[in-house]
Amino acid sequence: MGWQAWFTLAVVAVTLFALVRDLLSPSAAVFGAMVAVLVAGVVTPAEAFAGFANPAPITVAALYVLARAVEKTGAFTPVVAATLGENGGSRRSLARLMVPTIGASAFLNNTPIVAMLAPQVAAWAEQRRQSPSLYLMPLSFAAILGGVLTVIGTSTNIVVSGQLEAAGRDPIGFFEITKLGLPVAVVGAAVVVALAPVVLPARRSVRREAEEEARQFVVDMVVEPGGPLDGRAVEEAGLRHLQGVFLATIERAGDLIAPVGPTTVLRGEDRLRFVGRVDQVVDLQATRGIVSAEQSHLLEFDSPRSTYFEVVVGAASPLVGQTLKESGFRGRYQAAVLALHRAGQRVDAKLGEVRLRVGDTLLLLADPNFRNRWRDRGDFLLVSELGGSPPVPTRKAAWVAAVTLGIVLTAALGVIPILHASLVGALLLILLGVLTPGEARASVDLDVIIVIAAAFGLAKAMETSGLADTLAAGLVEAFRGWGPTGILLGIVLATVVLTEMITNNAAALLMFPIAISAGAAAGLDPRGFAIAVAVSASASFLTPIGYQTNTMVYGPGGYRFGDYVRLGAPLTVLVIATIVGVVPIFWPL
Repeated sequence: MGWQAWFTLAVVAVTLFALVRDLLSPSAAVFGAMVAVLVAGVVTPAEAFAGFANPAPITVAALYVLARAVEKTGAFTPVVAATLGENGGSRRSLARLMVPTIGASAFLNNTPIVAMLAPQVAAWAEQRRQSPSLYLMPLSFAAILGGVLTVIGTSTNIVVSGQLEAAGRDPIGFFEITKLGLPVAVVGAAVVVALAPVVLPARRSVRREAEEEARQFVVDMVVEPGGPLDGRAVEEAGLRHLQGVFLATIERAGDLIAPVGPTTVLRGEDRLRFVGRVDQVVDLQATRGIVSAEQSHLLEFDSPRSTYFEVVVGAASPLVGQTLKESGFRGRYQAAVLALHRAGQRVDAKLGEVRLRVGDTLLLLADPNFRNRWRDRGDFLLVSELGGSPPVPTRKAAWVAAVTLGIVLTAALGVIPILHASLVGALLLILLGVLTPGEARASVDLDVIIVIAAAFGLAKAMETSGLADTLAAGLVEAFRGWGPTGILLGIVLATVVLTEMITNNAAALLMFPIAISAGAAAGLDPRGFAIAVAVSASASFLTPIGYQTNTMVYGPGGYRFGDYVRLGAPLTVLVIATIVGVVPIFWPL
């Protein structure tokens, strides 16, 4: 290999290390890698920035707008209510949940689908005294499986299609990928329905644990009228920096003050709610001027005065690696953290000193508009109101359905390209008043768009430097003894392993040049290899951090890391076998 190949290999290795260890956000890591190969002269400026002019990231952005419109109008709510039903065993309910989720995910971005459905599914399960853990992971897997049914089902398909187009080949047809995606989805759904009730343990959700163990972390006190704290500010009264607990809310004459600021003045008869390690409230017990309220400590999820939220910290969140105190959480988000859950268990520590990780779930108390403020921001992967009602379909839901159908038909029939159809659809949603320009702009996950666009430059560097050819030659040599099917298996295995470590889009973009080179080196048709990469990059079922939807249900389902392997391992094996078995049928090697 020349120095360009060695340099590109080093850049790729550093990028993978940064992504696996969460040292940088995906967008920063991949964009930085693209800049490195540009500055080193491995690629030209036109090659480095070609991804920003490619149809793939623009199409993905437009489809984010469509998914946000579906979520806002509640267009999918009646389908969920009708399919889950009132009764039925877990397998029957799972099947009725997975089919419409797979169908919807074939045409809409799966992240908003899970964000919209997860709270409804969890509430449905708990109303029937079932654990949400039996349904939330299957919900995420169903959304992933549905994404491989059409070229717009997931951004990964669009990315690979864009790479094919950039390489001078025909893009993936709208339903071309269905020839592989449908068998994968059918096999995957059957595995989930058959095994989930057996291998998934009944974990307690955040809400259930809060209801059952509220006495362990919530205590109410009352300010004595005329006492030493009556008329004093919170900080002046010494209630700002207590050991083990913090003052979350004040209830005064039927009104709720939350979150509580340091300058809030206390009044007699104020009911103070403290949250934290109540078994260590030495400071609180010794404070003169407040007495125990001596009442039940159950959290009033459905009270009109109190709005509780469950939020999940995502990989792109600025909170990752910070403590609540360092981030200034209460002042920044105007919300009080009541509990922190990690790996299926409540963290038993002083909340302000715990460093947050990807997948952490926080139970918050905030004003009713908290979800509207932070739903479309990267700070939280999921914002769910506990005790809230599912979105009611609005009159504009019909417009959203019509626009969605229009995009699908015009793109599938080849009337106009997918890029044009998705952009026209996004513009129509704004012109029809379904979304405001601000809502449309906020719905686009810029982190994903930057990863896709920047990774095109890094993939080009792998190609032009000869690194892709070298890696492909090694892979072909390792699997040559098993014939063309063995080489395909090697590509699929490498893609699946990579997608569990980094983002699915980055995995697809890094594996694409290797797959094409491997096909060429073995004298095989590379198109089947490319489509195999697209589907394999979405086959993330082994960990809660390999795919966004898996992370979204990690905390709310009360899962532990190993729970994903219980169901994900057999699912992954059968999906890989299906890909390797089906690809040669439709794209002869």
